[in-house]
Amino acid sequence: MARFVFSLDGVLRHRRHLEQEAQRDLANLQGQMVELQSAMAELEKSVKAGMNDLRENRLLGELNIAFLTGHRRYMLVVQRQAMTLGQKMTLLQRQIEEAQKQLVAAAQQRQIMEKLRDRQKHRWMAEQDRKQLAELDDVSMRIAAWKALGVEQNPYRTEVDPADNNTERLT
Repeated sequence: MARFVFSLDGVLRHRRHLEQEAQRDLANLQGQMVELQSAMAELEKSVKAGMNDLRENRLLGELNIAFLTGHRRYMLVVQRQAMTLGQKMTLLQRQIEEAQKQLVAAAQQRQIMEKLRDRQKHRWMAEQDRKQLAELDDVSMRIAAWKALGVEQNPYRTEVDPADNNTERLT
């Protein structure tokens, strides 16, 4: 039986490849965002630990001004680091949104090609069914014509030797 061949199969494979590439890019960017979020969480944890230590241990009794100044400088550095991380996260979020748009576009392009393939396959199958019906109709017409002429079986076939399992062959 005939086999369906999609003439734009190479284009479909290319579009699938582009979609997979867009998925990889998006996953890479999301991985970077997770790393930045982890770094931000570590900074927050460090700030909380430093503030708890300051409240519980350093503000009791005699105050050490040098320690308090150093702690204040440390908090400013951590705050700058947090601001830098926040800016990086904002920029990365924009890149993620762009990558998501590209992934959606690539998926749509692939789906368009798949729909085209499905439509062509459906048309091809309908054509195959039409051809098969035409062949069956032709055979039916021949059988009807032979019966009308009084011929009981196909005049083009003859029986062969019974030792040959009673099969018929074309002559």
